[in-house]
Amino acid sequence: MVVNTKKLLVSLTICFAAEGAGGLFTAQSVGTWYRSLQKPAFTPPGWLFGPVWTLLYFMMGISLYLIWTAQQDAGVKKDFAGLIFVVQLLLNVAWSAVFFGMQSIAGALGIILALWVAIAVTIHQFRRISRLASGLLLPYWAWVSFATVLNFALWKLNP
Repeated sequence: MVVNTKKLLVSLTICFAAEGAGGLFTAQSVGTWYRSLQKPAFTPPGWLFGPVWTLLYFMMGISLYLIWTAQQDAGVKKDFAGLIFVVQLLLNVAWSAVFFGMQSIAGALGIILALWVAIAVTIHQFRRISRLASGLLLPYWAWVSFATVLNFALWKLNP
């Protein structure tokens, strides 16, 4: 397999740009507003979020690259798979904007539920094209599943 360096870099850049955009919203209130919230006992330590998200965005970038460079198969719509990937990426950034930027736990809960579904659809669509690309998204889906439970707990604890 020959690596298309340009497509790989674009795929990674797209994902890390989303991480950066979400980070802009997070940075403005993670040390103030978020710190003041009541949190459930299962809340991970703050230092864990950065490395986990960086790894997940890297895996998302590799996954996107695999889809972009996959052979076009009859009946499989790579364009739709790419579109739903972009939708879930935008929902990911929107969650940060609503949760940290607008400080709306309830609003963020609605977005993360939509994100969870969008990731599931992306995994399904990617699996039709590349099992590896699909599999690379499973840790992301698992982390967002956990984040959904955490978001719900924060909403219950901070009405």
